[in-house]
Amino acid sequence: MQKPVKNNLDTVAGSVLSMLGHAGVKTVFGLPGVHNLAFWQCEGEGIPKIVTVRHEQTTVYAADGAARATGRLGVALTTTGPGAANAVGAFGEAAASGSPVLLIASEISTALARRGVMRGVLHESPDQAALFASLAKAVYRPRSATAAIAAVADAIEMALSWPQGPVYVDIPTDVLHAMIEPMPVLSAQRRAPVPEAIERAASLIRRSRRIVVWAGGGVVQSGAEAELQEFAELIAAPVVTTFAANGVLSRDHPNSVGLPPHEPEIAQLIGDADLLIGVGTDFDGMNTRNWSMPRPELLIAINCDATDLSKNYLPTVAVHSDAKLALAMLVALLDERDSTLLEELADVRSSTWARLRAEPISAPGCSLVDAVGSAARIHDAVVVVDMAIAGYWVGGYGQFDRSRRLQYPVGWGTLGFALPASIGAALVSGRPTLAICGDGGFMFAIGELAVLVQENLPITILLVDDGGYGMLRYEQRRVGDEERGVNLVRPDFVSLSSAFGITASTVDSVGEELEGALVKALSSGQPQMVVVRASLMPPRTTSPRWNE
Repeated sequence: MQKPVKNNLDTVAGSVLSMLGHAGVKTVFGLPGVHNLAFWQCEGEGIPKIVTVRHEQTTVYAADGAARATGRLGVALTTTGPGAANAVGAFGEAAASGSPVLLIASEISTALARRGVMRGVLHESPDQAALFASLAKAVYRPRSATAAIAAVADAIEMALSWPQGPVYVDIPTDVLHAMIEPMPVLSAQRRAPVPEAIERAASLIRRSRRIVVWAGGGVVQSGAEAELQEFAELIAAPVVTTFAANGVLSRDHPNSVGLPPHEPEIAQLIGDADLLIGVGTDFDGMNTRNWSMPRPELLIAINCDATDLSKNYLPTVAVHSDAKLALAMLVALLDERDSTLLEELADVRSSTWARLRAEPISAPGCSLVDAVGSAARIHDAVVVVDMAIAGYWVGGYGQFDRSRRLQYPVGWGTLGFALPASIGAALVSGRPTLAICGDGGFMFAIGELAVLVQENLPITILLVDDGGYGMLRYEQRRVGDEERGVNLVRPDFVSLSSAFGITASTVDSVGEELEGALVKALSSGQPQMVVVRASLMPPRTTSPRWNE
């Protein structure tokens, strides 16, 4: 007979879970180990459900996927030493993309640890937290029950306050079992703009004729979609979105550019403007072709991170502020204006799409984008893409009608992101979720298929099988190298899925047949896989094609 789980909510582990519940966290993602089992000994009203995954890397990927899908805190639990170390790669992606993620790892017992000495305790590291220090927004190393509870309270507020980012806390295993009560968690903080900076920005806008807005992930993080739309409509400006800001304007909105700045027509539209307004973006290398794109001399930058305001481009006017607050203040100061730029945009948008669909190198990628977009819109699905050619096409060219419907790991560029991140996205959003993987990246997380079945998640995996690492194969061919290390032995993916109890199907092309298969799979509400054998050429958003 199975023994009942102890309540144990009066321990540090239980108090941590209670605090997370009070902060609105419904689900955390963890992998149990001998040092962190205290979390699994807790149950009670109001505490989050712990979903056990199959690899520590997935704990953070899933927490990241949950955070991106909802804007709320994503939480991961790992054990000590190698368990924590396994999560570093996923933690780096959360850091690069500014995801509000909290990773809580166990540490060796304080009774066994000796400062400055490696004694050979199981899972011991010289400084486990140092693995995360260069990536984390903050790192906490509490060594008592009182300090642990205070650290978690601070960490929750820190991760959610703008600029958002991942936070790391490690708690010794004996401290996790200590008796303590939870403490209140403060609300996340926004940064308000200095009025003088808003006045300078408004003055520059009034003097400019051709204005383009460059919207980044900070718009999504601050929930400023409505303010951005009102601002863009008021000043009659086209809106270019970074990968993280996809969907801040609906795909058919007249101000939406709907194409990446890597395409020459869009680059020219930006370069010919009098003024560029960056909102919630740091103008990173992937979106700007390593800062080689044409751009206007005049620049307004709005960002809640002081470093991101000017680390890549020096702005004419810098507004250190949360995007939501800054845009609302600008709207209050500006008058509605007319511009012929939106008429030009409509022509540029239609002609660019027509060219892409006509070019042999890009036509199949456009077909994939169309199939995925149609199926996703029918179900209002969350789409999570991997660092694969199929992912580059959907991540760069997919058009979504709402923010938080696309997740793209281009912050750090982590291969193997899509499947584990989709677990978090599906669990917390409750929406059908589509994970787009290449055959190489999918192999990073095959064990997580068990989680899809165990939790009966509404996740459809679109696996584009081109026989290996297609992007790297393209790069080798492009420079005339032999193909080495890029052609992979793969399993029979349909049989593999069946072994886990997941229904799988195959299609022969990325066109209408694929769209129908995706619509059917997403409508099932259960784990599904669709496999398509296709070899796509990469889009212009990938660095080997930046200068074409």
